[in-house]
Amino acid sequence: MRTRIILITSLALLAVAAAALAIGGSDERDDPGPGTRAVAGFYPLAYAAEQLGGPGVAVENLTPPGAEPHDIEISPDDVEAVRSADLVLLMGEGFQPQLEQAADQSEGEVLELLDTPGLALLADEDPHVWLDPIRYGEIVRRIAVALGDPDAARPLTDRLRGLDREFEAGLSDCAREDLVTSHEAFGYLAQRYGLNQIAIAGVSPEAEPSPGELAEVAAAIERSGATTVYSETLLSPRLAETVARETGAETRVLNPLEGLTEEEQDSGEDYFSIMRQNLAELRAGLECR
Repeated sequence: MRTRIILITSLALLAVAAAALAIGGSDERDDPGPGTRAVAGFYPLAYAAEQLGGPGVAVENLTPPGAEPHDIEISPDDVEAVRSADLVLLMGEGFQPQLEQAADQSEGEVLELLDTPGLALLADEDPHVWLDPIRYGEIVRRIAVALGDPDAARPLTDRLRGLDREFEAGLSDCAREDLVTSHEAFGYLAQRYGLNQIAIAGVSPEAEPSPGELAEVAAAIERSGATTVYSETLLSPRLAETVARETGAETRVLNPLEGLTEEEQDSGEDYFSIMRQNLAELRAGLECR
């Protein structure tokens, strides 16, 4: 009799456990829960996921420190990481085509963040929406939903609104509004804060302007009265230095925040600290009061 009671009790416990697993599994995509593995195409997406997910989410950035995300050659390990991840975070629209192709084989949820509602994309196909803190906040909210906790977005979006106010105040009274950049990466930042971007090269950092295009940029700089040409971290300053030399301008550096170097990581830099460095560089080059 005792053996029979033990057997019946064991069967009942197994049935309860099976029912619990079935209930938990039905909502798996809405609430990934602890142990979620997320992979991100590059730094801004990885940073957002790390800030939102906490210890229950392991985030892997597939762009190595100091690498330009457009140029990465993915490895078989990267392909497997994308395939097996619970959540894959990409910009989409060809920003990292090899990763986007690998994501077609993913077994998890794939987010292409340029499809986020409310981003109001520019017509020139510039993907650098994260350089506008308000648009970046929309991306943060979408990632939080995918991680199963929409409320987790609030602390980070509050900080982003604070950063937006810093930029608004810091760029509200400047001697110049023309922002001369080595490539067309700062359109969203320029639009948000009333600046006019004059780019030496196009959206793609690999695009080399022709001599005629360089002459047009130099003429535009001279007409505008701009005194600063901004090069970028992770890219050669050669073009910016050439145009600055031809126009008598000085050079400064802006960071498009596509990735951190090892030195920046080791010194504790992050999205907010580097955006504030960008603000200081803009204020100096545009002679803001």
